[in-house]
Amino acid sequence: MKCIALCVALLPGLLMAVESPGQKEELDALKKAALKVDQAVANFYRQKKLPVPQVTDDATFLRRAFLVSVGRIPTMEEGRAFLEIDDPAKREELVHYLLRSKGYSSHMTNWAFDLLRLADGRMGSTANNEPYRHWVRTAMTENLPWDQFTHSLLSAEGDGWDQKTAAVGYYTRDRGMPLDNLANSMRIFLGSRMECAQCHDDPFGKTERHDFYQLAAFTHGQDTLNQRYMSPLWNELRDDRRAMGQEYNAAQILWDKVYGMSLSGGGAGRISLPSDYQYRDAQPGEMVGAKTPFGKGVRMSDSKNENDGRKQLADWVTTKNGEQFPSVIANRMWKRIMGKGFYEPVDEFIPAKETQSPELMAHLVQTMMELKYDLRSFQHVLMLTKTFQFATNPNPSTVETGDDFHGRKIERLTSEQIWDSLITLAGGDPDQKPTRTLDDRIYLNGRPVLVGKKNMPQLSKEVLALKSEKAVRDYFSNFLSEVKSGGGGGSEGDSMMAMNAVKTYNNDAQVRASELPSPAPRSHFLYLFGQSERDVVEGASREPNVGQVLSLMNGFVQRQLVNNPDAHLYKGLKGAKSDEEKIRRIYVAILNRPPSVEEMGWMKEEIKASGEEGLSNIVSALVMSSEFLFLQ
Repeated sequence: MKCIALCVALLPGLLMAVESPGQKEELDALKKAALKVDQAVANFYRQKKLPVPQVTDDATFLRRAFLVSVGRIPTMEEGRAFLEIDDPAKREELVHYLLRSKGYSSHMTNWAFDLLRLADGRMGSTANNEPYRHWVRTAMTENLPWDQFTHSLLSAEGDGWDQKTAAVGYYTRDRGMPLDNLANSMRIFLGSRMECAQCHDDPFGKTERHDFYQLAAFTHGQDTLNQRYMSPLWNELRDDRRAMGQEYNAAQILWDKVYGMSLSGGGAGRISLPSDYQYRDAQPGEMVGAKTPFGKGVRMSDSKNENDGRKQLADWVTTKNGEQFPSVIANRMWKRIMGKGFYEPVDEFIPAKETQSPELMAHLVQTMMELKYDLRSFQHVLMLTKTFQFATNPNPSTVETGDDFHGRKIERLTSEQIWDSLITLAGGDPDQKPTRTLDDRIYLNGRPVLVGKKNMPQLSKEVLALKSEKAVRDYFSNFLSEVKSGGGGGSEGDSMMAMNAVKTYNNDAQVRASELPSPAPRSHFLYLFGQSERDVVEGASREPNVGQVLSLMNGFVQRQLVNNPDAHLYKGLKGAKSDEEKIRRIYVAILNRPPSVEEMGWMKEEIKASGEEGLSNIVSALVMSSEFLFLQ
């Protein structure tokens, strides 16, 4: 009871989570699944004649559990609470708490943004991904099952501003590049690399160009909803240079941010082969019907257009590929938790029977399906295993193409994990701060207009319902009048008032990475440390560079942490009665462990030589250490 009582004081909500009868039954089931993982790993050790690794110490487990599940280090208070508890159940309780915290959804949101290449804006258009971003964030927060999440994306159709259909952003984000979008879909959801087959038969795989185009037929025929009714008006304004003012900009809102963010056509089910098609099995320009290249066969007519190709594709991906769909997402989750994919790369599917441990891979696939694609519960299973608790293995894997399960591999933290950990040190628990909400205001010339009168979802619904050119012209005329008479975007005074309503973040804003622009500006810490530019799937980098060193020495770390007496880290030193206690608290806050005897001696000498400035020197040294920047 000491564990629960102390944790409840510092980690609100833990007691309720642990003692709920329904959740206790659920937890027992997760433990059974975790035990089967450990048994399969033990069998692997016996087969390979490997020694069983040591279980890691509490400090390493604490830091690992936080960074893996919520993407940040624990606060000083959380770290002290966990390390001072003497209870065998505390690791299990910590995992349970973390996976139901706000930090979990924030960390999963970063993962989803990287996987889906989700950027806030779009190249060459004033359209944006704001409602799509909010849809993805909400799906992660509400723990939408992965099969439902995938099906919603692949079968999406409709109004981009309606949260019921905002998943259309998955396609409209790649407007004009449907073949690239399809190749990415196959890579993300089925671990099948088909991008080469857009131009030629894949010499290293099994996919022929004809196969790829048959698959592309499922999603062919994407268009905007009713944009044709505005085309005459838009062409007039675009060609009239005198109209390149408020009238043109107002029209651009409708053209780009309403029509341009909508998606019509459920998938024609047939497509013509390109003019440069070079194989004997068909002719250039020949019409081919949709057909799946593997799994349970799905076909559509090559003689007439249909309108449910995307839904049929979504059904096939999520339910008609045997182990492939659950295996790929199970492997992605295994890599998140264990540090290396069960098989690598994670986007190249390998059947369970061909992996290093068919028994374990089959169990993971079965567990994913039994949990109904609940990614949080699946990760919970993995974090309950003894395998997750094994000490770090500095040696390379004994299996070239995957994990040898012999301890977690050392890896540098992602840019998001480093940033979220730094703001934890500077400002305390970042998950106590409000999260970014959907910005659904209408913007004209960068300023909100018609605030309190009409928002983008309302505007989009009204515009997309128009069924003639005349109706569009009449609506636009009224909309323009409303904007001119409605305040925002008009006079300089109104513009200044509207600007104050815009929520912006500078480079020192202490909010989690999932709340910041996606991707971060090039001047931001996140960019310097390798955040994905959202151009390619999982495009983040962990490679070091000189800019990272300079940033740690001169940027946010120095301004908001090392040289900031109001930083949360320094506030945590209040009440410490000795230099030894201050040093210990600093170590627990930054490295999440107490200092060794030798380290304590060094740090005491620094304080003796530099006085109070010695504390900031210690903080600077620890934050720039490899131990802080790497995960064990």
